[in-house]
Amino acid sequence: MPLAYYLAAVDTILACLLTLALGGWSVYHRAKYKIEAPAIVGHPQFERAHRTHINTVENLAVAIPLLWIASAFYGGQLPFWLGLIWVVSRIIYAIGYAQANTQMRGPGAGLGFLALLGLLVLSVIGLT
Repeated sequence: MPLAYYLAAVDTILACLLTLALGGWSVYHRAKYKIEAPAIVGHPQFERAHRTHINTVENLAVAIPLLWIASAFYGGQLPFWLGLIWVVSRIIYAIGYAQANTQMRGPGAGLGFLALLGLLVLSVIGLT
């Protein structure tokens, strides 16, 4: 099996672990501030944790397919590094969004977008 597949698997596992952790962080805040499901509004800290998790899930739906397409058709280690940058960007995003000034999520969001754009470019190049 190509090395690129193993590296993509590592990124996928890291992305899934991060997504699960952010889900747990949201659940923690839901319990801490006594926000009964299915409500998604209440204390601002819960709302930020919840939005961070949901936004990461939304991004994951794009990141994972692009990572695997780029790994399969472009190959090499570059897709792995872009996937790892995406995971790190989501951590930066989560830390920034946890702040009262939610504009601090911008650097993580921007870095994540660039990583996704890079994976998209590699996917297209690999398919052509």
